[in-house]
Amino acid sequence: MCRSIKTLRPPYADQVTDDEIRAAALQYVRKISGFRTPAGHNAEAFGHAVDAVAAATATLLGQLEVRSQAVAKSG
Repeated sequence: MCRSIKTLRPPYADQVTDDEIRAAALQYVRKISGFRTPAGHNAEAFGHAVDAVAAATATLLGQLEVRSQAVAKSG
């Protein structure tokens, strides 16, 4: 996959910002589309894809349960 996308879940990242989520989404869409910057006629689709991937990423990160942290908090 794209090596420039960093892991955004604990313990690799404590506070993940919306900017970090969007940057990862942008890198992902660039990688799978093959475009660093889309042509004008593809810009809207590209932007929608980045928005959708960012939203899915935020949802995923909000729902993940990292067991090592759960154990550490209850122990």
